[in-house]
Amino acid sequence: MIPPPIDVAAEVRAALDDKKPVVALESTIVAHGLPWPENLDIGRALEEEVRRHGAVPATIAVVAGRIQVGIDDATLEAMARASGPERWRKAGIADLGLLAARGENGATTVSATTFAAARAGVRVFATGGIGGVHRGDSGDVSSDLTTLSREPVAVVSAGCKVILDLPRTLEMLETLAVPVIGVRTNEFPAFYTYTSGLPLEHRVETPEDAARICAAHWSLGQAGILFANPIPRAHALDAETIRRAVDEALADATRNGVRGKALTPHLLAFVSRATQKRSLAANRVLALNNATFGAQLATALAALPAS
Repeated sequence: MIPPPIDVAAEVRAALDDKKPVVALESTIVAHGLPWPENLDIGRALEEEVRRHGAVPATIAVVAGRIQVGIDDATLEAMARASGPERWRKAGIADLGLLAARGENGATTVSATTFAAARAGVRVFATGGIGGVHRGDSGDVSSDLTTLSREPVAVVSAGCKVILDLPRTLEMLETLAVPVIGVRTNEFPAFYTYTSGLPLEHRVETPEDAARICAAHWSLGQAGILFANPIPRAHALDAETIRRAVDEALADATRNGVRGKALTPHLLAFVSRATQKRSLAANRVLALNNATFGAQLATALAALPAS
């Protein structure tokens, strides 16, 4: 049997062995989410935010065919700088085996990051927003959702990306038995905006409460949990401005035949231009806010008595 192509960085492995808090971070935000040099800056800032709150960051990527749970700064910069044909591939969970077989580089999405984190024993993953059900009748549903239903990882996000069909995404998460829990909110956040008008049945007030829920959930043999952590109100964008920008972005994508993996980066870039880059600033704030809560949750989990 061929051993899986997964390497865990020494710092991350030591923290896991010592039962110290670790937070997984995706790498798609660096390779595809933001332009240079903002992408390198946010990659570094997310790791620093996790450290500032007492946890070890584990940015995940595929490097020359090896799934790395924790990459060094030189690798992070190389990923951020790569462009054109050298740009690292956007890697979902279905791409991992192909990249491994071909020795290629890949920036992990939510699904791939969640999968790799679970294989390494990392229980908390902080991201910007998860994928979900796309608008319209294309049948485009992100593997982020099915991966969450299988892997025992707590994902902290500002809901799902605003370009998606939020009500149908929530329905799909319910179908897949993935609990969606608001962090100090009774509404599902909408990425750039604080609320969506979609009520949530459950909420938590503290990381300690969230950790107890995770422990109970996993003790029953269940899998992923989504903690919906809204962007701070002071940095949230106007809902109508975002709605118009997204509608224009979707129309533009349809006109140009953009679909599949290229769709989300195309839409987010369009929204950035339409909002005079205010969406980029909001993206940074919400990602850091999720890293903060992720580190706090990982710390609270580490403090729970061993079962």
